[in-house]
Amino acid sequence: MGLKVISLMKQVPLFSQMRMGEDGLMDRTKAKSMINVDCCFGLEQGLQIKKYVPDAELIVVSMGPPSFDQSLRQAISLGFDRAILLSDRRLGGSDTFSTGLALATLLRSKILPADPHTPYIIFAGRQTSDGDTAHVPSQVAENLGIAQVTFAVSVDYAPAHLVVRRMIEGGHQTLKVPMPCVVSVAPTAIHVRRPSLAGAIKARQVSIEAYNLDQIGLDPASVGLNGSPTSVAKVVNITRNRPPVSMINGNTAEELAGNLAKTFDIAASLHAAAAPEAVSAPGAAETPRQDRFPRKDFRNGASGIFTWAEVVATELALSSIEILNPARKLADELKTTVTSVLIGDHVAGLAPRLIAHGADEVIVVEDSRLKEYSILPFTSVIEQIVKERHPEISLFGATTSGRELAPRLGSRLGAGVTADCTILKVGEFVQPSSKTIWSPCLEAIRPTYGESKLATIVGFRCPQMATARPGTFEASQPDLSRQGKITPFVPQLNDSLFAVEILSTERKEAGDEGLFSASVIVTGGRPCGELDDFKLIKELVEALEEKGISAAWGATRQAVDHGYAPYSRQIGQTGKTVRPKLYIAVAISGAIQHVSGMKESGRIIAINQDRQSHMFNCADYGVVGDYLQTLPALIRRVKSGFTFGLKA
Repeated sequence: MGLKVISLMKQVPLFSQMRMGEDGLMDRTKAKSMINVDCCFGLEQGLQIKKYVPDAELIVVSMGPPSFDQSLRQAISLGFDRAILLSDRRLGGSDTFSTGLALATLLRSKILPADPHTPYIIFAGRQTSDGDTAHVPSQVAENLGIAQVTFAVSVDYAPAHLVVRRMIEGGHQTLKVPMPCVVSVAPTAIHVRRPSLAGAIKARQVSIEAYNLDQIGLDPASVGLNGSPTSVAKVVNITRNRPPVSMINGNTAEELAGNLAKTFDIAASLHAAAAPEAVSAPGAAETPRQDRFPRKDFRNGASGIFTWAEVVATELALSSIEILNPARKLADELKTTVTSVLIGDHVAGLAPRLIAHGADEVIVVEDSRLKEYSILPFTSVIEQIVKERHPEISLFGATTSGRELAPRLGSRLGAGVTADCTILKVGEFVQPSSKTIWSPCLEAIRPTYGESKLATIVGFRCPQMATARPGTFEASQPDLSRQGKITPFVPQLNDSLFAVEILSTERKEAGDEGLFSASVIVTGGRPCGELDDFKLIKELVEALEEKGISAAWGATRQAVDHGYAPYSRQIGQTGKTVRPKLYIAVAISGAIQHVSGMKESGRIIAINQDRQSHMFNCADYGVVGDYLQTLPALIRRVKSGFTFGLKA
């Protein structure tokens, strides 16, 4: 039997056509849909395997309503051999946990080879634009019990394995991955092809294979609203209160730079603007508390807050320090403790820092084989600890590692995961069907639908799991006098957990500390990479640093995806959230996904030659001009002493 190459594909709604329902939740029934952008790269990566294995069978798989037929035919027109759709009304309301289970069941029952030793590859996009969780690839891999790689930027095929290069914090990692496996693909330099004429003709004639839950042997009670371990409690619109932009006038680059300088008081410090708040939309009010309803504690004895302390090289990741802040507050309100899990080789010396930042106990797992993070052994280690301790809440940083580890662990534990949270608090949820108040719940609140909405997610299985967006929670000040417990733990680790071999790890820069502590951040969009390789962006940062102003440079997702900047420099929804005193956005379109990562900056300057750029809508000062001319003039001003009102 030849190699099977499967690409998972999802359709996503156009956010502009979605409406808030009377129940306060999003109604996508009347919104047009399109193929998720990241899924296009997953499709292309599947097609690339044909160069290595000409007789490979290419299969595109999707889950959704019959209207997905059009997108599946589009995949056929690109060169896929078969198109398969899982469609059943009983799947409605499925969270990522149930989606991963349903897709894995479809694959196992109708597509994958009967012989478990026969290799196959499953490709997926990095994440979807409506939810941006990046969970489903990990959950499919866990349900199938196979290896996985996420955030892949290149894939090379060998008869028994793949060599995959993936993005990590501060650089890249190259892995040797055995087949079968799941690979989620980040947008890369691989050009997504257009349909051929022959492909278009084939797409019109091909028969789409459609299955329902009964045909794949999946119990309807395990999917949909009833089978999902998480539920959307409410959705609100996100609005911002920043004043309208002040446009800077000038006929030349020198005039623009000079007039911009005049808008700042050189003698005064720059004060941060108030952070924008999310407000409820009509019909999305708080669920009224019904005291007459009985209360139910669903935790079944689970207690305590767990956090994963990620180690990057030999240091604690800043996101792991940040997450102790909300963990501590949750624990104090619930009158319980915070336990951090620290995994690595010779890492016990990092435990006191976790205690100083709020942990009551640090469970230390040391093994030379765990020096570098790897998804399979780390999932097993934390699974063993969680099953022994039974925490009610488990929190992870939404880093490249945390975004794959949490969902895989959640699927193994039967728990749901809320991704990329910006608010974590204790709440309660009125279950309408049973007229019961579930309490206390973790309310995990996150931006969604292209950062246009703020969704409150609650879970009813412990541990309630969530990942937190890096930079969202401010790290608390360390208390070196805090006392805590350090507990060694020896897990059971078999050789199969190390099937994925780490060939190399390259961390050219961390990028985190500078972006989070800088007074000024200068960020460039894709044109800054294409036209001058971020040269002027970096020169402006260097000029500010020469004047004693802490400054750093960042990049948009588009610039990172095209290889112009490392992932550690990415600012936005899928990167880092920053709050500098001054943010300078250069040649950036103003996509809401980027704005979400910098909207709370003290002052924002937008420089763009497109007068209609959305970036001007969220800036305090706007400069219309070619950055190749404007930035050199601004750099000269800085070298002459202009520092945007900031003092060294």
